[in-house]
Amino acid sequence: MLKLFKITAILEGCSYLVLLANMLFIKPNNMDLYKTLLYPIGMSHGVLFIGYVLLAILLKKAQKWSFPTFAIIILGSLLPFGTFYIEKKYLSNE
Repeated sequence: MLKLFKITAILEGCSYLVLLANMLFIKPNNMDLYKTLLYPIGMSHGVLFIGYVLLAILLKKAQKWSFPTFAIIILGSLLPFGTFYIEKKYLSNE
């Protein structure tokens, strides 16, 4: 299950960056393309975010994460590039 969590973390981080790029770069230039891309990108990011949080909750006990470590792992999903940091610092050596 840890391997699935690592993959989900990377995919969630990528989808977050794509969503931000859509909002920052495409929206000001082409509103029609922005609206076309918003739903599929947003939906995939939402599903990956929920999967990330659920897998983190399931792995908390199995990996024996302390509450501060678990809180950092959850907060990492809210920051751009956060899941990449989490994957590198907390998951790569396990």
